[in-house]
Amino acid sequence: MVANAASIAEEAARRIVRIARDAVKARGRFMVALAGGATPRATYAHLSQHPLVDQMPWTRTWVFFGDERGVPPEHPESNYRMAYDAFLAKVPIPAEQIFRMRGEAEDLDAAASDYARLLAKAFGTRRGEVPRFDLVLLGIGIDGHVASLFPGSPVVKEIFRTVAAVHAAAAAIPERMTLTLPVFTAAAHVVFLASGAEKAKAVKAVLADGTLLPAGMVMPADGQLEWILDRPAASLLPSRRR
Repeated sequence: MVANAASIAEEAARRIVRIARDAVKARGRFMVALAGGATPRATYAHLSQHPLVDQMPWTRTWVFFGDERGVPPEHPESNYRMAYDAFLAKVPIPAEQIFRMRGEAEDLDAAASDYARLLAKAFGTRRGEVPRFDLVLLGIGIDGHVASLFPGSPVVKEIFRTVAAVHAAAAAIPERMTLTLPVFTAAAHVVFLASGAEKAKAVKAVLADGTLLPAGMVMPADGQLEWILDRPAASLLPSRRR
């Protein structure tokens, strides 16, 4: 637990650099899936500034997205646009190593299948295999959703597809695309970022109550799971869990 949202961003950015450098040292490249939202935006901004911008292995970094809304890339609600504005446009990642989801596609099911094929090619996986990200960044919604996996959605139970189109009736932009739980649980590192008192009930439900909300289903089978919370988000947790 850290003090506030600014501290989350600083801590998360430092961890990204550490994981990236370790991945490049071990395997020659860093494969990361980005999250949307205000807290990740601040984290990404730190990565584009000194001193961290000089420590990241940018040319060995491959960027993917955990989910995307059904909007064009220039739309203000696009996760890609947020990441692009926050840091992708400011750092020397080769353009061919940035893989956005085509939220503007008329057929999101087809676009999801295309992204699944793109993942398989980038990771060198075969049919039935799941890509293993070095790092997946995630947030948690006030209802316990993660990426675009919402409570009650049949996509939460997906075990075969790595990417799926989603209709989230309760969301402001219901048509979406998301990586699935098998991808999240296969990652080497999963880091959740949660800030603000409005997230406290969902955080408690997942971390203290064991409620099976989508965020609580992200349990890496052979990797590390970390939560970086500020005091308001952690306020309902028992003191021993903070």
